Amino acid sequence: MPTPTVDQLLREATRSAKHLEMRDGYMLDDPCFITWQRENRVELDAGSQAWRAAVSGATHRGVQVQRARVFSTPASDYLRFEYEYTTSLNQPAGEDVRWLPRRRSTAIALPGNDFWLFDDETLLVLHFAGNGDWEGAEIDTRPAAIDLCREAFEAVWRQAVPHEDYSIV
Repeated sequence: MPTPTVDQLLREATRSAKHLEMRDGYMLDDPCFITWQRENRVELDAGSQAWRAAVSGATHRGVQVQRARVFSTPASDYLRFEYEYTTSLNQPAGEDVRWLPRRRSTAIALPGNDFWLFDDETLLVLHFAGNGDWEGAEIDTRPAAIDLCREAFEAVWRQAVPHEDYSIV
């Protein structure tokens, strides 16, 4: 059976969708990111529009969609892109985003990979190469992994600053 996608799991969620990001760059060959770097503008693609529709659908069903980012400072170009454009487009769809500079995360036990946790019970672990390229995802059903990720997310969330109150520059 193939691993379900984030979109599929988001459609099935009934209470919450929590995403922890801990890298300073993802898929650096993304055309939206490249356009932003070169021209300081973004051309929205169908995938990003579909994501916002999925988030909006989930939040209208009562699902709380949260994203927390642990990042190095000064922020990489990619994180500035995320801050300036992606987050400002995702928030109106219902995604709640917070930022935590890595230096403030020392006392938090963090898992080795980014993840999505749906309804505090379905853990989708995300795998990326060293250069940020997508390598795949897997469902992890181990209770210890689910507990670690839930606790890590909640600890980051408590310390992180809401997007509207944080300046990345």
